[in-house]
Amino acid sequence: MQQRTIRYGIIGFGRFAERAIAPAIRNAENSALVALQKRQIELARAKADEHAVPLAFHSVGDLVRHPDVDAVFITSANAVHCTETIAAAEAGKHVIVEKPMAMNAAEAARMIDACDAHQVRLMVGHMVRLSPLVKRVKQIADSGMIGTVKAARAEFFYDARMSHRTWLIDRAIAGGGPIFDVGVHCLDTLRFILDDEPVDVASALSPLPTEEVTEESAFVSLRFTRGVVASIFCSYTAPLRRSFIEIVGTEGIVSAHDFTVSAQTGRITVTKGKGDRAAATTLEEVIVPNLYIEEVSIFTRWILGGPKPAIDGGNGLRNQLIIDRAIARL
Repeated sequence: MQQRTIRYGIIGFGRFAERAIAPAIRNAENSALVALQKRQIELARAKADEHAVPLAFHSVGDLVRHPDVDAVFITSANAVHCTETIAAAEAGKHVIVEKPMAMNAAEAARMIDACDAHQVRLMVGHMVRLSPLVKRVKQIADSGMIGTVKAARAEFFYDARMSHRTWLIDRAIAGGGPIFDVGVHCLDTLRFILDDEPVDVASALSPLPTEEVTEESAFVSLRFTRGVVASIFCSYTAPLRRSFIEIVGTEGIVSAHDFTVSAQTGRITVTKGKGDRAAATTLEEVIVPNLYIEEVSIFTRWILGGPKPAIDGGNGLRNQLIIDRAIARL
C-alpha cells in the first residue's frame, strides 16, 4: 500500500472507543479516524458530528465496504468479533479487534483464515505487552538478577457494577467472565515475560458458569513447558480496580503494581533475599506512554510494510485456546 495515511473506522463506537480508541487513532502516526458505527444511525450521526468524524453508519457491512476506509478497529461485544472481522476481511479491510479475540478458539481460527484468504492484517488488542514497564520486568527476569525463575502470579480485578457493559456476565454475548475480559491480559503478559507456553491449565470459578451466565471470579493455575508454575486471579466483584504481577526467582522477586497502566508512570520493585528476610529492595520508575496510541501505530506500520507485531491474530488464538480451557465447566 502506497498511501501514507491509514484511514480507520471504529465498529461498535461505545464509551471505551470514545474515551480510548478514537483519540488513539487521531494521535497515532500515519493514522486518521474517518468513520464510526453504532447500531442506531441517529446516535452514530450524533457522535460523528460531536467528534468531527466524516462518516457514520449503523450497518457494519456499509462501513467496511466504504472506499474511504482502509482498516477497522472492532470494539463491539465479544459475540460479534468473529462475524465483524470476517466481514471486514471480505471487504479487504485490515482489522484490529479488541480482546478477547473471539467467543472461542474455533471462531478465532476462522478469523485468521478469513484475513489470510483476503490478504489483510489481523491484530488483537493485547497492548499491555507493549508497555515499557512490562518489558522491563521481562528484562530483569531474563537477566539473572533474580536467579532462576520458578513461579509467577498476576491479578486483575475491578467492580463490574460500575461498568456500562451490561452484558458482561451474559455468556451468549461475553463468552466468558473476568477470565475473558481481564484475565486474558494477565495470561498474555505472563506468556510474554516467561517467553513460554502453558502445558497444564486448571481453574476454580465462582459461580460455576452456565449456558446463561459467566463466572464472576476465577483462579487459574498454569504450568509452563520449562516448569514455571503460575497463577492468575481475576474478578468482577472487587471494591476497587487493581492489577499486579510478580515473578519469583531463586535469588529475588520482581513485581509491579498496576502493570496494566497506560499514559502513567509505573513502579517496579526488586527484592533480593537471604534466608528468611529481605536483604535489599530497589524501586524503579518507568514512564509508560499511551498504549492505545502505541498499538494503533504499530498496526499502521505493519499495514504500510513494517514488521509483523507479536500481538497478531496467531498470538490471540494461542491466548484463546488457553482461556477456553480455563472456563470449560459445562
